Amino acid sequence: MSSTADKRTIPVLDFSRYEADPVSRKEFIEGLRRAARDVGFFYLTGHGIPQSLIDDVLHASRRFFALPDEDKLQIEMVNSPHFRGYNRVGQELTKGERDWREQIDIGSEAPALVRDGNLPAWTRLQGPNQWPSALPELKPLLLEWQDRLTDLSTRLLKAFAIVLEQDENAFETIYAGTPNHLIKIIRYPGRDSTESEQGVGAHKDSGFLTLLLQEKQKGLQVEAAEGGWIDAEPRAGTFVVNIGELLEMATDGYLKATVHRVVTPPAGTDRLSVAFFLGAPFDAEIPLLDLAPHLKAQASGVTRDPQNPLYRNSGQNALKSRLRSHPDVARRHHADLIATQARAEVAPFA
Repeated sequence: MSSTADKRTIPVLDFSRYEADPVSRKEFIEGLRRAARDVGFFYLTGHGIPQSLIDDVLHASRRFFALPDEDKLQIEMVNSPHFRGYNRVGQELTKGERDWREQIDIGSEAPALVRDGNLPAWTRLQGPNQWPSALPELKPLLLEWQDRLTDLSTRLLKAFAIVLEQDENAFETIYAGTPNHLIKIIRYPGRDSTESEQGVGAHKDSGFLTLLLQEKQKGLQVEAAEGGWIDAEPRAGTFVVNIGELLEMATDGYLKATVHRVVTPPAGTDRLSVAFFLGAPFDAEIPLLDLAPHLKAQASGVTRDPQNPLYRNSGQNALKSRLRSHPDVARRHHADLIATQARAEVAPFA
């Protein structure tokens, strides 16, 4: 099984079938297995998230990006040692190249930990979010969104456990505890085709699962095994779901995190999306599941990238990603870790 997609279409799965009668549940599990193995991406319907809440989140996202720059910059990420808040276009990097998007990052709400040289460096990531005073309704709305999608994605993880012929709660010890989830509200401004097309550069997601809400403009593309890219066009009422590197690690490559990217929309348009990343608590160690022999025989191992080493500790992976993606935050708040980041291939951050 390749880490890229070997189908030219992205399947649609109805999650309500998993929680219905035994025959429907079995059919959903088989569809989930095929989607996870063949593509690594799928559209999810029947998820139970009210359309009214979806509409509210999209409308509030539009209102945030329509605020004057001074209101958005009030919560600029560079002011947060926990990598929370607003980024202007071009501030985040993927593989060293600037992404053409503006966004706000909202993590799990938790008190900041006292900085202590005896503690792992990833403890610096825990802390409060920044919220725009000009849009006070955003905080309760996104915290509700975070709760709803945490519940949905953990139920999906239970379905993945069944795919892997494990107990339904096989992942509970990993996602229990202080959560490490992330919401990204993202706007991609259009630009001329003579400029770079990178909205977000090609990458894999680092958590367990990603649930993506798209508005109307396409741009997300999934890498295909035979070459080229598959368009994951917006479909009303659905989430686009994909597997992250933590699931790839836990299954020794039976499940694969698939490379994807976002292409900049044409000039005169823009693209809006809301991504939810289900992660493990920072202190979680990602185990290697004991798969049945017939599944283990199909596990091709974790994809190794010398430019992007993976760690069993969730916090080390999260810190590595943040330091690389947001060098301005790293310079201001974590200058002592930058040299460690450069040695990431041979030493952990902790």
